[in-house]
Amino acid sequence: MSETYRLAELKDAEILLEVTYRAYELIRELGLHWPAATADLALIEDNIATNECYVLEVDGTIVATITLSKEEEIKKISPLPFIKWFAAHPDYSNRGYGGKLLGWVEEHIIAGQLGSAAVTLATAKKHPWLVQMYERRGYERFLELDQQNGDGIMFLMKKTLIDKPQIIQRG
Repeated sequence: MSETYRLAELKDAEILLEVTYRAYELIRELGLHWPAATADLALIEDNIATNECYVLEVDGTIVATITLSKEEEIKKISPLPFIKWFAAHPDYSNRGYGGKLLGWVEEHIIAGQLGSAAVTLATAKKHPWLVQMYERRGYERFLELDQQNGDGIMFLMKKTLIDKPQIIQRG
């Protein structure tokens, strides 16, 4: 079994539409107004072109995707990198592929290439398991928002990726 991590290309848009649409079924059922949940092909293509959209392929099949935003969603709140549109194909659920992709992007892209000490993401309080999943992965809530769009409370969450070096006082 071969695993490949890479940037998505426009030719991947149709499969990413399927992965995202199927993975976000519960989001639609919960009535959350997340763009990824109702994305069409044009929005997926725009996401690939505008942001850094990463995929995990297993034996040539895309099984998970995540986006490192280059947009301004939370720049007024936090200068840290912001990840969004995280999805794992339901046909490959419970195999850890989503977690592998998230970990790879955190380590190799956000900490490694960008040198960022931390990363942020947002999720909904009313989702039955996302908040707890991110907390198990080391994310901590740092801000609650209500955009008054019917989604209710959204948590901005942050994870420290690189511990700051300690300054040693020499006497």
